[in-house]
Amino acid sequence: MTARVGVITFPGTLDDRDTQRAVRAAGLEAVPLWHRDKDLKQVDAVILPGGFSYGDYLRAGAISRFSPVMESVIGQAKAGMPVLGICNGFQVLTETHLLPGAMLRNNHLHFICRDQKLRVENAETAWTRSYEQGQEINIPLKNIDGRYVADERVLDELEAEGRVVFRYQEMNPNGSLRDIAGISNAAGNVVGLMPHPEHAVEPLIGTGRTDGLGFFTSILKRLVSA
Repeated sequence: MTARVGVITFPGTLDDRDTQRAVRAAGLEAVPLWHRDKDLKQVDAVILPGGFSYGDYLRAGAISRFSPVMESVIGQAKAGMPVLGICNGFQVLTETHLLPGAMLRNNHLHFICRDQKLRVENAETAWTRSYEQGQEINIPLKNIDGRYVADERVLDELEAEGRVVFRYQEMNPNGSLRDIAGISNAAGNVVGLMPHPEHAVEPLIGTGRTDGLGFFTSILKRLVSA
């Protein structure tokens, strides 16, 4: 039986279909989930894709946090279901407090779109098992509210527990503290990052590389071995 990965669509989501395509490229079944529906359709994992949910009015991800589907996602995530938040999805995960910290406007106050080098700091999460610790990958980045911030206590805790999953290399594109590009919860089943792995799964699109495919093959390994 094929493992099923739900991909949520909020009003303003842009990358849901790209994410579904990436899920299928890894040999998984992509299941569309609508934000107003609490039913997760018996999926094995959930991805919150990028975009500008609710136009990023009020604050990026702040309104989506109250969508009916998130009640189910929060409950299942706390029970151990793998959840990945990409860009706006990462912002939603911080708003739900499934991940600590917050996302602020880029320090240069401009939208940025570029290929970004990352270092894999933790290859043991549900979404990074296909990588090696210390491996450098290159995937697209596009955001205006991408600056990760948290107080020093939280940052020290993330570092000490190995919960900084990705770190920006060569340049910090948005002023994120400690060059943090992605983090996980304590259990390692919930991961959020600002760059877009779904745009780097086929050599003809995105960076021209397939460095992002590992996110989706990682969750296949996780679900098959569960």
